[in-house]
Formats: sequence, structure tokens, C-alpha cells
Amino acid sequence: MPSRIVCFILFLLLAAIPGSLMAEQNSPPVRILFVTQSKGFVHGSVRRVEELAPAEIALTQLAQQSKEFSIDCTQDCEADFTPENLKNYDIVAFYTSGDLPISEEAMDYFFSEWLREEGHGVLGFHSATDTFHNDKRYWDMIGGTFIHHPWGSGTEVTLTNHEPDNPIMASFGPEHSQQEEIYMYRNWQPEKVRVLMSLDYSKSPTNSPVNTQYGYHVPVCWIKNYGDGKVYVNNLGHREDTWTRQEYLDSILSAIRWIKGDLEVDATPNPELSQAQEAKAKSDFEAGQFRKQK
Repeated sequence: MPSRIVCFILFLLLAAIPGSLMAEQNSPPVRILFVTQSKGFVHGSVRRVEELAPAEIALTQLAQQSKEFSIDCTQDCEADFTPENLKNYDIVAFYTSGDLPISEEAMDYFFSEWLREEGHGVLGFHSATDTFHNDKRYWDMIGGTFIHHPWGSGTEVTLTNHEPDNPIMASFGPEHSQQEEIYMYRNWQPEKVRVLMSLDYSKSPTNSPVNTQYGYHVPVCWIKNYGDGKVYVNNLGHREDTWTRQEYLDSILSAIRWIKGDLEVDATPNPELSQAQEAKAKSDFEAGQFRKQK
């Protein structure tokens, strides 16, 4: 009998808890703001109309299926990328282009405070590197600035996974091939990033001239620490069907877990790997049927 009384009292106590508090206790611990605004080229994987596009649908479904995060998609940086609103989120994901309408106050807060906090981080997809070309704070954070893509979206490329045992990269296997548009960069700082995946020139032919002005090595995925925050960047994602590939989604989910602190991943910069990849890429370039961009 006493046990029934205790259970009844507990029931009354639980019933008295406000619904908003119960929802907060059951809400996903990671909150993501997915920015897909374009002020340059508008990719098919992000919205041109009101309906969600493939990238947004993919991450929304991943949130629902994994129950590990919630996500809000925005194409209105002026209204949503503010110091006040950023405080509601743990991660900002960028699939963007051009100079976004973000105030200087918000930019300063984002780089100086928000991103440097433990548990905060950035996910950068494809054209995230084609954003804020002339803002050093941004390209220093994201890792590089787009110059061109000699490997177009219909090109079958082969990528070397430098850390197949890394939980962020395990889904790709030691080598990964698919059709995808692959960028090259300037403002690349190998001493600040840990490269996880690179293009293999020897297995990725192209008929387009290649701009080697800033080097031959083509990094495709990398991570870095930013204060106590974390950054994950993946060039893949131009093609809409990339957002249906399980290996890509698994990598993103693992990156979210890493930013949250649930996965231990070494983000120590590996410039020696970039140096070795630069030498290999140059050798493969010279041995293959590649043309330099004039």
C-alpha cells in the first residue's frame, strides 16, 4: 500500500511540471542553425524557392532519425544571424556563397566569442569556402577560399582517406569514389588544419585546366580547433544525390558528435601530410594528362 501512495505522489508531482520544462528535458542536446543563404552562385542543393532543398531535407531527416540534434534552416542572415539568436544554438552549418548580410556586431561576436566556446562549432559544406572571400576572419576559420573547380559535378573523382580509422571518416573507407564537383583554394593554411581526405590526381582525370598557382594539393575534408570550438569542412555536397549518400551523412553525424564532445578525435594540424600530398599531387599532375590554367 505505501508503494502505491508513493507512486501516486510521484504522478502528481510529474503532472505539476510545466509542459515547457518537460519538452526542454526531452529536447535534443545539440541545436543547429543551418544557413543556406546565397549571395553568389545558388546551388541546386539549397533553396531557390520556399520549399526545403536536398541539403536541408537531408539534415532535417538526419535530425529526426538520429534524435541527436535539432535543426533550423534559414536564408535570412540579417534576421537570424544575430548575437541574440546565436545564443540559442550550439552549431552553425554553412552551405552559402558570397558576402552574406551579417552585421559587423554579429560577425565580431561569432568569431571572438561564440565559436571559441566549448561545445560550439561550425559545419562547412561545399560552397562554405565560396563565402566571404575578402574577410580574413572567415577564411581563416573555414580553412581556405574557393578559386575554381576543374573537376566538375559530372566527374568521377577518387579521394584518399588519410584516416580511415577516424570515426569522422570511417564511413568513406580507405578510398572513396563518386561523381562530384571538387574545389581548389587559396588562403590554404596547412599549419592550422588536420586534413582528413584529399583528391587523388592519379585516379581523377579532368579535361579542364587546373589552377596550380596556389599549389597542387587538393584537400577535400578537414577539421580544426578554434579556441575551444571546433570546425569540420567537407567539399562534397554540390550534387543533390551526395546528400542521399549514407557515408556522407554518417560523416556529418560523427562530426556533430565530435563538436558536442561525445567523440574523441585528434584535430592536431598535420602540415607534414599536406606537404607530402603536395609533392605527390605535383608528380601525378606532371605524369598525367593535366593542363595548367594560364
